[in-house]
Amino acid sequence: MKRLSLLVLVLVTLTGCAAIPTNTQPKPIGSKDSKASNTPAAPEPRQNIDPFMLVRDFLNATANPDSDYAAARAFMTPEANKNWDTKNPTIIETGFSTVPTSQAAQDKTQTVLLQGNYVGRLGSDNAFVPQLGEFRIPVKVERASDNQWRISEPPLGVYMPQNLFNTTYRRVTLYFYNPEFTVLVPDPRYVVIPPATSIPTRVTELLIAGPGDAVRDTLVSALGTETEKFSDTKESDDGALEVNLTNVGKDLTPEKRKQIVAQVVKSYSGVTSSRVRVLVDGQQILPDQRDYRPSDVSATAGETLLALNANLQGMLVTDGSIRSLTDGNPIKGPAGAGTYGAVSAAQSLDGSRLAVVSREGGGMRLRVGELEQDLSEVDQRATTLSRPTWQLSTGQGTEVWTAVDGNSVARVTRSDNGSWTAKGVNITEIMPFGSISELRLSRDGTRAALVIAGKLYIASVVRDNQDVSLRSPRQLQPSILAASVQSIDWLSQDVLVVSSSLPAWPVTKVYTDGYKMDRYSQSNLTVPVGSVAAAAARQVQVVDSSGLWSASDITDVWKSSAIRVPSGALVFYPG
Repeated sequence: MKRLSLLVLVLVTLTGCAAIPTNTQPKPIGSKDSKASNTPAAPEPRQNIDPFMLVRDFLNATANPDSDYAAARAFMTPEANKNWDTKNPTIIETGFSTVPTSQAAQDKTQTVLLQGNYVGRLGSDNAFVPQLGEFRIPVKVERASDNQWRISEPPLGVYMPQNLFNTTYRRVTLYFYNPEFTVLVPDPRYVVIPPATSIPTRVTELLIAGPGDAVRDTLVSALGTETEKFSDTKESDDGALEVNLTNVGKDLTPEKRKQIVAQVVKSYSGVTSSRVRVLVDGQQILPDQRDYRPSDVSATAGETLLALNANLQGMLVTDGSIRSLTDGNPIKGPAGAGTYGAVSAAQSLDGSRLAVVSREGGGMRLRVGELEQDLSEVDQRATTLSRPTWQLSTGQGTEVWTAVDGNSVARVTRSDNGSWTAKGVNITEIMPFGSISELRLSRDGTRAALVIAGKLYIASVVRDNQDVSLRSPRQLQPSILAASVQSIDWLSQDVLVVSSSLPAWPVTKVYTDGYKMDRYSQSNLTVPVGSVAAAAARQVQVVDSSGLWSASDITDVWKSSAIRVPSGALVFYPG
């Protein structure tokens, strides 16, 4: 494509609807075009500092990413500066050390040992990837011609202490669609903050690049693969944030245009409080509306599909029967009467169907059917079955999953004649981690949270024609939760609530990218905390040895329920 002339750019900026000359192809303005031509020189390192402080100051200088980390490069020799790769920073714990090695120090050269613990890294998609373990990296330094120490062999790539990462990067949540284009799904990334005015453009670039590596085979974008920026994303004179795109795809139907608007507007909902204006080649994408707020796109984003009906207040499994969480009374039908000797259960998102795991002989059996009616036996016998979990459906639930004997996963689907049949899920990437005790599908159906050998994992649900797989598994918060996890549930599309046997972390809120973790109040709870139930716009419910407790937020003191339940009871919301 040829570049737009400066005159055309000025006209588009001033008029907003000026016609583009037919003899010139529009060209998106790339990030290189928007870089400042005069960048202030990076500050020099402090004079006469020793090698150990030099390496420490070098890592601290990574807080300034301007001009490809020029501030950190100032600590290097010219040759080291030339070869240093700054892509995909590695995040380390703030309390790192710089200590001597066993090698004897020389007058002109010395080796400093950089050691500490990993937190994670940013992938090429700017998504956080958890990383566990210690590191011990030799960093060589030498005296320069002015007798000042400089780094001659730095670590491979940027090693950024976590406190600096928190001030240098900002978490943004992009949105992409499930394969059916019925629900928008969050995909968190991290962008450099300074300068803050460039954050919208960085978000646009990531949005155009598509779903992150872990969900690339799970989510889809409404933007065509050839989409580019038409101009940088910035605030217009009237206060709206203008997202100006080009090459968004051929045959843009009104429905596809609405999907693009919803995806873009939702992706900026955590970045700006301004109205969002979606443009294609400088022209508004939909003729009937110019600017949008998140509430304008909730229907296209599928929010109503995920929202639980206000009448669905949750249930309990206790003493073999299914009871209402509202008053503790048994629900109508054989499941409530205790006919099946229920061990665990799950209610479909719309509330119309129930899946129950019951004991039978020396094993367990799954039953599925209409709520308050007889449940059909599924031909899936096992020694153990995990608590069932329902897959997203636009109507009544038609697919429910369970882990079988800890080493396989079955998805039970409903045929047109009303029968329920068990099919396998490919868990090749999951199997090496151990036995699965808990499995919870996100309510948008695109991710699975699992407890494997007491550890918390997240995986992507990938559907390829008739084959279904769990892929890209990642352990979350391994250094804190370790193998202590008891139960899990989805609070929102990208946040889990986790109960554990840890006295200091009985119930936590864990973000699915694994970077952040918030602790609920410890008041009144007794570890281990067993069953947990969570959902958007619902109180978190947990069961410990003394009964059923609820809280609305992480700062709330847990309140005891009037419903008396034994310590082994299970609490659940639809999903």
